[in-house]
Amino acid sequence: MSAQVIVHRDKTTLAAAVAARLVTTITDVQAEHGEAHVVLTGGSMGNALVEALVDSPAAPAVAWELVHLWWGDERYVERESADRNATQAREAGLGRMAALGLDPANVHELPATDDAEGGDIAAAAERYAAELARVAAGSARRGPDGVDVPAFDVVMLGVGPDAHVASLFPGKATLDVTDRTVVPETDSPKPPPARLSLTMPALCTADEVWLLVAGEDKAEAVAAATGGADVHEAPAAGVRGRRRTLWLVDEAAAGDLP
Repeated sequence: MSAQVIVHRDKTTLAAAVAARLVTTITDVQAEHGEAHVVLTGGSMGNALVEALVDSPAAPAVAWELVHLWWGDERYVERESADRNATQAREAGLGRMAALGLDPANVHELPATDDAEGGDIAAAAERYAAELARVAAGSARRGPDGVDVPAFDVVMLGVGPDAHVASLFPGKATLDVTDRTVVPETDSPKPPPARLSLTMPALCTADEVWLLVAGEDKAEAVAAATGGADVHEAPAAGVRGRRRTLWLVDEAAAGDLP
């Protein structure tokens, strides 16, 4: 199934539109089977989405107590570090969602260096994989090498100027990992070097994958990934939802499209 590209005027408009789309999608999912599982993305676009979602007048329509939030990747640093996607999301307003019923226990942050693993990144990856499998009980999809993962309804991903997604970078061996749901990356070309990331097969278990991209500096990556580039050169080209794949971009990021 081919991906669909939807272009919005600018980043602010894009964030508001994605927030509205997410509310509608979650309410539809909940009408169908109750719980919803959503994978958030970090970066400026992910933070803009959180801000728009918190401020959305439609947000109370969601039964937030039945929503599980995950991250596709994380910087492996101290838990309160400003570099962490989860920290930035809280600062953008995610913590305010508790007032709408979001259960903090259902916000599944990736491990940090000051957790029990004591900086053992491989053990940290294994623990998040175990958390995925634990929550998956009763709502699982068959993931890499038979490992169960939650039934992700939406996976949202940012895209870097090099077309990386999550912390899966061009030319890295992590792109070819198929027997795990979570991998450590110890030499990211973008600081900080230590990262944790869902694997490509785990991301692709989602019903819908949304790639959220804003800015002229991403235009070449968008054109390459949507134009059939090899996944090892443009990892974003390899992510596909089971039902639908959407590229939700602003006009600047769409600048190199035909």
